[in-house]
Amino acid sequence: MAEEEEVAVRTEKVKRIQRVFINLLDKYSSRNIGKFLSTSVVGASLEEITEEEEKHDEDKSAMPEASSANLKEGTFQIVGTLSTLETPCPNFAMESYYAISREDLLMHLLECDVIIYNITENPQQVEEAIWAVSALNEEISHFEKRKVFILVSTVMTWARSKPLDPGDSEIPFTEEDYRRRKHHPNFLDHINAEKLVLKLGKKVRKFATYVIAAGLQYGMEGGILHAFFKLAWSGEVPALPVFGDGTNVIPAIHVLDLAGVIQNVIDHVPKFHYLVAVDESVHTLEDFVKCISKSTGPGKIQKVPKENAFLTKDLTQEDIDHLLVNLRMETLIVKENFNIRWFAQAGFVENINSILKEYKQSRRLLPIKICILGPPAVGKSSIAEVLSKYYKLHHIKLKDVISEAIAKLEAIITPKHVGEGGEEEGEEEEEAETVEDAQEFLDGIKESLEHNAEFVCSLDASDEFLKERVMNLPESIVAGTHYSQGQFLRALSSYRDRNTEDETVLNYFDELEIYPIHIDVGKLEDAQNRLAIKQLIKEIGEPRNYGLTDEEKAEEERRAAEERLAKEAMEEAERQHKEAAETAEKIARWEEWSKRLEEVKREEKELLEAQSIPLRNYLMTHVMPTLMQGLNECCKIRPDDPVDFLAEYLFKNNPEMQ
Repeated sequence: MAEEEEVAVRTEKVKRIQRVFINLLDKYSSRNIGKFLSTSVVGASLEEITEEEEKHDEDKSAMPEASSANLKEGTFQIVGTLSTLETPCPNFAMESYYAISREDLLMHLLECDVIIYNITENPQQVEEAIWAVSALNEEISHFEKRKVFILVSTVMTWARSKPLDPGDSEIPFTEEDYRRRKHHPNFLDHINAEKLVLKLGKKVRKFATYVIAAGLQYGMEGGILHAFFKLAWSGEVPALPVFGDGTNVIPAIHVLDLAGVIQNVIDHVPKFHYLVAVDESVHTLEDFVKCISKSTGPGKIQKVPKENAFLTKDLTQEDIDHLLVNLRMETLIVKENFNIRWFAQAGFVENINSILKEYKQSRRLLPIKICILGPPAVGKSSIAEVLSKYYKLHHIKLKDVISEAIAKLEAIITPKHVGEGGEEEGEEEEEAETVEDAQEFLDGIKESLEHNAEFVCSLDASDEFLKERVMNLPESIVAGTHYSQGQFLRALSSYRDRNTEDETVLNYFDELEIYPIHIDVGKLEDAQNRLAIKQLIKEIGEPRNYGLTDEEKAEEERRAAEERLAKEAMEEAERQHKEAAETAEKIARWEEWSKRLEEVKREEKELLEAQSIPLRNYLMTHVMPTLMQGLNECCKIRPDDPVDFLAEYLFKNNPEMQ
C-alpha cells in the first residue's frame, strides 16, 4: 500500500508541463526523439503497461503526427537548435534556435526542465554538450527546481572493451560494467563527455545527469542503415555489399525505443546514472544486410573488403565505425526498471516488415507498378520503355519473367535423390533453409499474381489506324517481328476476339477497384506517342523514389549551368544588337537633323540675301557716294573728332536736304 501511494505521489509530481531542450532537431535521431516526446504525456511511463498495450499489432510502428497547434494535453514541450538556417522549425517544436550566442543559448537552457544533448550524429556537438553541462553546473545555486541533463552517447565508447571472460567471448556487457569500458580511437571525445556528465551529477539534488549509450539506431527514415535501404531500393546492384566477413555483432536499437528510454529516464529519474539502450537481438552485419536485401532488394549479398565501405558516399567515418564494431551488450536496468512500449524489442530482423513500412512512409517511397494493355502496334513497348526510364522502373514482360522465376523456384524445392554417401545428406541439410525461403517466395508470387498493378493503362485505336501504322513501319523494324502482314492481322483479330465488350482484362481490374487509364492513341494523331506518354505521366504523377542520384544531379546542374550561360549569352547578344540598332538610329536621326539644319540655314541665307537687295541698292545709290566723300574730307582735314566731323558732313551734304 505504501509503495502504491509513493508511485501515486511521484506520478502527481511529474504530471505538469515540462520543457525539454534537444540539440539539432533537424537531424534523424534528435528529430524522432523530439517528435516522440512531443506526443508523450509527462509521467505516462510511471504507469504499468497493460497486457493489451503489450500486444504488437500491425500499426505498432506508426507514430502520431505532432504539431505545436494540436499537442495532447500534458505532453512534453520541445525546443531546440537547428543545424542550418534553411531548415524550418519542426511542427512538433515550440521554438527553435540557430547560430545563437552561448550566452543566449544558456538562457534558453535555464528555461528548460530537461536538457538532452545527442552526440550520436554530429561529433562537433560533443564540445557544445561539454560546455552546456559545465555552464548549467555553475548555475545550480539559481535553480528553482531540479533539472535533468541527459547525454545521448554511443556504444562505440565500449568498442575496444576486453571480454568479461577471455574463454567466452559471447558473454554480453551490461551497465554494471561501464567502468571497464574502452572506447574506439575515434570516440575519445565522446567518452570524455560521458565522464564529465557523470561527475557533475554526483551528489547534487538539483542537477541529475545521465548518460545513455545507444546502439546503432534504425527505424523511421533509416539512420545508418539508410545507405543499404537506398542501394536495395534503387535496384542498381545485383547484391548488397557486406564489409568484411560480416560476422561482427552490432548492438542496435529502434530510434523510437531509444526515445522511450529517454522518456523513462525523465519520468523515473532513476538512481542509476549510466544506461545502455539496445534491443534484445544479437544481429551481425551480415544479418542486417541480408534482411534488407531479401525484403526490398535483389535478395543477395556480396562480401567485400572492409575498405570498400569508404567508397560508399552515404556513409561517414562514424557510420563505418558503427557497422564494423563487434560488441555484445545487454541492458538490464532498462528491462528491469522501465515501462517501455517497445517498437522493436526483438530486433531489426524480426520486425523488418514494420520497419520497412515506416521507412517507406517516412521517405514517401511508393513503388509504382504500371500495366500497359492494348492491341498489337498500339505502342505498348515504346511507351513502356519511356515510362520505365522516367519512373526508374524495370521494363519487363510479366509472362516471361514470372514463368522463369516459377521454374527456378520449383527446381529448388523439388526433392533431390539422396545417394548412399553422407555428402548429399549434409548438402540437403544446408539447403533446407534455402528451400524453405524459396517455397515461401514461390507462395508469395502465386498469391500476388492477382494483384500485380497499381496503375493500369489501356491503350486502343481503330483497326484501320493500327494497320496503317504497321504498313508505314520501316522494313528494318518489321523484319523478324510479328508485324508482318499475315501475323499482324492474325494477332489483331485474336486480340479483338479475346477482348469483347463483356469479357476483358479491364473487367478484372475493375473488380479490384483499379480503374484503368483509357487513351485512344488514334485520336491523338501522334506517331511517336509523345502526347500519350505526357497524359500517362500526368495521370500517374511524379516519380516516388529517392529522386536524382548524385551523378544525375551533377548532370542536371551542368545542363542548367549551360542553359543559363546560353541564355545570358543570348540576352547579352540581344542587348548589344539592341544598343547597336539604337546607336545606328541615333546617328541616322542626327545626320538627318544636321542635313535639314543646313538646308534651313541655306534657305534663310537666300531669303536674307533676297530681302537685302533693295536696301543694298539704296545704300549704293544714295549713301555710299556721300559717305566716301566725307571719309576723304576727314582724311584731308584730320579733325580732332572724326566721328562728329563725319556726321556733320553727312548731314550738310544729304542729297535729300539739297
